[in-house]
Formats: sequence, C-alpha cells, structure tokens
Amino acid sequence: MRLRVHPFRALKRLLPRGLFGRSLIIIVAPVVILQAIISYFFFERHLDKTTQRMATVVAADVAFLINLEDTSAQEERPVLRDKAERMLRYQIRFYPGAHIPAPRHPDRRQSTIDQALDQVIAEQIGGQRHFQVGRQGQLMDIRVEVHDGVLRLLVPRDRVTVSSPDIFIVWLVGASIILVGIAIVFLRNQVRPIERLALAAESFGKGRSVPDFKPYGATEVRSAAKAFLTMRERIDRYVQQRTDMLAGISHDLKTPLTRLKLQLALMEETADVAALRADIDDMERMLNEYLEFARGEGGEKPAATDIATLLQEAAGDALRAQKAGENRLQIAVSEPVTLTVKRNALKRCIANLIDNALKYAPHADIALVRRPAAAEIIVDDDGAGIPESRREEAFRPFHRLDEGRNLQAGGVGLGLAIARDIARAHGGELTLGASPKGGLRATVRLPV
Repeated sequence: MRLRVHPFRALKRLLPRGLFGRSLIIIVAPVVILQAIISYFFFERHLDKTTQRMATVVAADVAFLINLEDTSAQEERPVLRDKAERMLRYQIRFYPGAHIPAPRHPDRRQSTIDQALDQVIAEQIGGQRHFQVGRQGQLMDIRVEVHDGVLRLLVPRDRVTVSSPDIFIVWLVGASIILVGIAIVFLRNQVRPIERLALAAESFGKGRSVPDFKPYGATEVRSAAKAFLTMRERIDRYVQQRTDMLAGISHDLKTPLTRLKLQLALMEETADVAALRADIDDMERMLNEYLEFARGEGGEKPAATDIATLLQEAAGDALRAQKAGENRLQIAVSEPVTLTVKRNALKRCIANLIDNALKYAPHADIALVRRPAAAEIIVDDDGAGIPESRREEAFRPFHRLDEGRNLQAGGVGLGLAIARDIARAHGGELTLGASPKGGLRATVRLPV
C-alpha cells in the first residue's frame, strides 16, 4: 500500500517553528516572488523589445550604408563614408576585395543582442548577402559584404541595447536587502515581548519568581501579559491564603494534642497510657503529613542549589527515619548539577522516595544524571515493585494499594502524592517504572 504524502505537510516540516522565522517568511516571500516577476518581465519582455527596436534602427543604418556603397560612384564613396561617420557616430571602415565566409552555424548566437542584430540585419539587407556581428570591447563589430569588398561598422553598444541593465538588478536586490533588514528589526521588537511572556510563564510554572516582568509591546501582547500577571497574582493569593489557613488549623489541632500529651505524662505509666500515647503520636504524624500535602511548600523562595549535596542530606534524613545502616543505600553522581529550586521542598520529595525504597526493599540506589535539557534523580530498589497497571494508582492521595507492594503501610498514603506535587511545582515530573535491580524505579525529572 502506497502512502501518499500531502505536499503542504512536507513543506510544513521545512518551515521554521518560531514566530519570528514564520513572520519573516511572510514578509520576505512576497518580496522575492515580486522581484522574480519584475525581473522576468523586465528581461524577457521589456529589455528584449527595447533591444529589438534599437537593433532595427542600427540595421536600417547598415542597410542605408550598403545602398550607398552599391549605388554611388567609387570616387564618391570615401566622402559619403566620412559624412555618414560624423552623422551616425559610427566608425566606418572599408576593406576592398575582402569577403565574408558563409556562417557554419547560422542559428548559433552569442547573446540576445547578437540575435536581434542578426535577425534585423538579415531582414533589412536580405539573406543572400553575408555578414558578421561580433564585439570589440564596448563596440558592436558589424561586417557586411558589398559588391567590391567588406564594409565594417563599429557601433557603440549603448546604441543597440539598454546601457548597464545590471544596475536594475543591483537596485532591486539592494532595496530588498534594506526592506528585509528593516523587517527583521521591527519583527524582533514585536516578537521579543512574546518571548519574554513565554519565559515568564515557564519560570512561574517552575516555581521561580519573575518580579521584573512588565507588559509591553503590541496591544494584544500587552493584554496577554496583563492576563498572565492577574493569573499569577490570583494563584499566589490562593496559595498564601491556603497556607495561612492551614497554619491556623495546625495550631488549633496541635494545641489539644499537646494538652493530651501533657496529661498522659502526668498519669501513671500503664499499657493503656502507652497505647494512648502511641495513638497521639500517630495522629500528630498524620496531621503533619496532611498539612505538608496541602501546603506544598508554597511560601518557600527558589534558590540556586547543589543537587548532589541535597541528595546526601535527603539520604541522611531517610536513613535516620528508617534507622537503617548506610550499607543499604548507594549514591552515584555523574557530574555536579546546580538548579534554582525550592530547597526544602525538593529535599522532602527526594527523602520521601528514599524512605519508600528503604521501607519496602533491602537496598536502594540513588543516581543523579545530567541530560541535555533536564536533570534526573533516579531511585532504584530491589523490592517487590508495583505492577505497571497500578503505578499511576499509587500517586492517588489517601489511596491504599490492596495488593503487591503496599506503599502506604505505616503512613496515610501521601508520600508519593507529595513527591509528585513538589516535582510538578518545579516544572518537572515524577514517574514510576521497573528497576534494573528488580524492584521499583522512581525518576524525578527537573528542567535545567
């Protein structure tokens, strides 16, 4: 079965993808097409017709001089030649007894001027008389056989054709270059605000502040920039309000828990008191996880951070939380990577992944890999893993997997949800896959 490729789709692949390149083509393409049309009509129509008419005048002069040579007395011819030379401004020479051989290739011409002269002279003096048309510098060398010799005429080239037609092309190309240059300057000024708006939106999507961004440019671009600023203010206000509300909730809920802990401390230590103290610790830990998930570290400011150092700190926190030995965790860094991130938030994201790996597998490996457009933090373990069909389900908040690797054992099911939320807040992504060690692979991809 033959696949038919649409010509416009094939052409679309060759076109630039950027707005600046496409806008420039919109301006340059009509200019180039217009130049091609003008050049065609100038050279193929106007220049040829003008050359034909000028050649007709020269051929008429040649026919007139031939007629003088054939009809005048021999002693009168030198005087007539001198008068014709002064009046016509030609250089006229006569070679008595000379002959012009018949052309071997009568249809082979050198240029448009030669073709025009050959054609017109042949029409004026008849096809039985031999003649030659050549060039000598800026002169057209016309030789015609008369009854007793050869008459030679050196005619200025500007009498036969338009002088310096190349100047027309120079002016045409020069004007086009100036036009394209002006178009590039103006287009660059029009595209720059759009590029800055895209850069500001990208930075905001990565959780980075853009305090110096201001709307400017065309009216439509200003409207889009103002809409972006309004959206950013609403999102920031929403995050701040949510953070303040959750801070209040945290204070209100922790106060009675603290009172309960104080009351239990004053009571005699029994099995029931120990059980109540454990329940209160679980409630406090779950409350902290709820708040961390809802808050999402919205108030933290991004800063340049050494990711390798951050991995070491997160690994140390996870080892202490799991009370695990350092032999259970290996860290590999291919090259140093520095990114502008929310340090504490990203540290919590990595610590959650390491904590999950150490909780459900004997050993875990952490790797920091630098890609062309991103940095990847990879956590591998040799545990039971998660079936491919259940991996996306593991990211659902407060969700407990019924079988396989139970990521929520001992928690409330927010570890991976918090980690993915933090990764996406930095403009990146967290994905799960199969590990070469046989367990689960968690990959945090952050743009550089």
